[in-house]
Amino acid sequence: MSRRAAVPSQGRRGRNHLILQLIAVVVGAFVAIPLIYGVVGGFKTTSQLSTNPFGLPSPWVPENYTDVLGSGSFWRQLWNSTFIAIATAAIVVGVSAMAAFVFARFAFRGREALFTLFAAGLMFPFTVAILPLFVLLRIFGLLGNPLGVILPQAAFGLPMTIIILRGFFRAIPGEIEEAATLDGCTAFGFFWRVLLPMARPAIATVSVLAIVTSWNNFLLPLVVFNEDSMWTIPLGVQQFQGQFASDTARILAYIVMAMVPALAFYAVAERQLIGGLTAGSLKG
Repeated sequence: MSRRAAVPSQGRRGRNHLILQLIAVVVGAFVAIPLIYGVVGGFKTTSQLSTNPFGLPSPWVPENYTDVLGSGSFWRQLWNSTFIAIATAAIVVGVSAMAAFVFARFAFRGREALFTLFAAGLMFPFTVAILPLFVLLRIFGLLGNPLGVILPQAAFGLPMTIIILRGFFRAIPGEIEEAATLDGCTAFGFFWRVLLPMARPAIATVSVLAIVTSWNNFLLPLVVFNEDSMWTIPLGVQQFQGQFASDTARILAYIVMAMVPALAFYAVAERQLIGGLTAGSLKG
């Protein structure tokens, strides 16, 4: 009887495995097809995209890519995006790590209410605050200044980062902190010398999230920067927009080249990202 029951069970597992594979293929196709279309479309002219959007280029036009790589504006925008993303991540991680340490390891009146206030920031979309944020940046004279993008991005990145780091810090056993205290380590010394090295996967995770979010931000740099010398990568698409038409093929080539640094960074940090997201639950 048990041998007969095992056969249907194995059959169900096989069907479930096949269904999961089909779902993975469908999801992968949704991701891969637009990328392939963008890469191939970058080798066409705009007229070819209009007459033959899904076929191969005839002839191939590599000048779209070489012109983007040869333009000084692309490299300037790449530098602007990199600088803003790294600065944003540094502020987000530094401030959030200290706040999460307090929320995780100290008991004080109103701690949960204050933490809930931070977490409530997740409920407000960035676009809702763009008008008052613009007025505030104008009052402080931060329009046209990289700080006008870095500081708001860091502020909106705090809630999620604090939530992730707090969960990781709380999962670290209290015995480790007690042993450090007996060795004469202060609270800040435990945070700096013990907790942060142990939280390296979580720190890497929130750093990746902050950098990717900053890299893809379009609305805030659009509002803050008036001069094209301060444009970031997402704003660079505007340089291919004319008064009456857009150079769609150049836009595709530009977007593909702009994705390469982000994809390369994510490929390097992928293991840290996945490990950091699961580390807190595994240690709990």
